Amino acid sequence: MHLKDYYTILELEPSATLLEIKKAYRTLALQYHPDKNNGDPYKAAQFSEIKEAYEVLTNPSKKEYYLQQRWYNQSIGKKRKQEIITPVTILLQSIELEKYVSKLDIFRMDKEGLKQYILDLVPDTTIDQLKKFNDTETNREIIVAILKAINALPKLYTTDILVQLGKLSGNDDISILALENFNKKTEKKNRQEKFSLFIIIAATIIICLLIYLAGR
Repeated sequence: MHLKDYYTILELEPSATLLEIKKAYRTLALQYHPDKNNGDPYKAAQFSEIKEAYEVLTNPSKKEYYLQQRWYNQSIGKKRKQEIITPVTILLQSIELEKYVSKLDIFRMDKEGLKQYILDLVPDTTIDQLKKFNDTETNREIIVAILKAINALPKLYTTDILVQLGKLSGNDDISILALENFNKKTEKKNRQEKFSLFIIIAATIIICLLIYLAGR
């Protein structure tokens, strides 16, 4: 997926502060605003990009979502350039991902982006390559790191990932058990969420009924 580089559009470094972002926007807006360029369509298009970049980078929730996508894209890009696939290199990427995800707000997390990143990390071709090393212990660590990374994801996003991890686990009883325990925990969480939703709906109906009866 093509992702715009909002920092480059605003002529800034990724470490730019909010104050620097606002200052850059004001400077570029003066240069490219349509009102100052006799309706020049090229400069108007550039101004539109500048405005979009500014609106994303100054909105906390939009910025966090954008930075997640940016990180995923950059990480996937680095991985695809990697010529040698070994259990150690995949483990390092899995640990890096797990550490990154642990710092995210689960309510603003790019769940689809995380799912796709992991599927790109352990496709069938990579799994086949990893199995050639016969390094069960490192493969086990890869599975554990990825399970930690997807711990907060709803079942909808974890199903395909667990299929891939199942392939990687092979006949390793410890990895198989870890996957089974994760599945059980996910199912339990699913049931709890459905029950909580039922309670909320029931409580809402009761409150509405009481309000109705009180108004009669």
